[in-house]
Amino acid sequence: MTARERATAIRKAVRGIKRGSFASYGEVARRAGLPGRARLVGQVLRESGDEARLPWHRVTGAGGRIAFPAGSASARRQLSRLVREGIEARGNRVVAPRKPARSLDALLWKM
Repeated sequence: MTARERATAIRKAVRGIKRGSFASYGEVARRAGLPGRARLVGQVLRESGDEARLPWHRVTGAGGRIAFPAGSASARRQLSRLVREGIEARGNRVVAPRKPARSLDALLWKM
């Protein structure tokens, strides 16, 4: 895979992150078919610039950590965008929404 093909795969994976959700750099790399290349995801996002119109704010570090320094303008901008999409934030991290527990009846009877 060429560098251009890798960048294209990463951009496609980032565009595939739905509004109201997020993925780690590592998850984006896996979705792009590049497991273990999380740093490459960051590099491609950095080099893509605003004209690529990527939803970069939906990409986080492991465990929902914002990769920008806590309190920086970039971190505040990313957190603000994520919160507007309905994602909960605690400090410099975002929290994955919890799925409601299903009852045994619902599981058995496909409710």
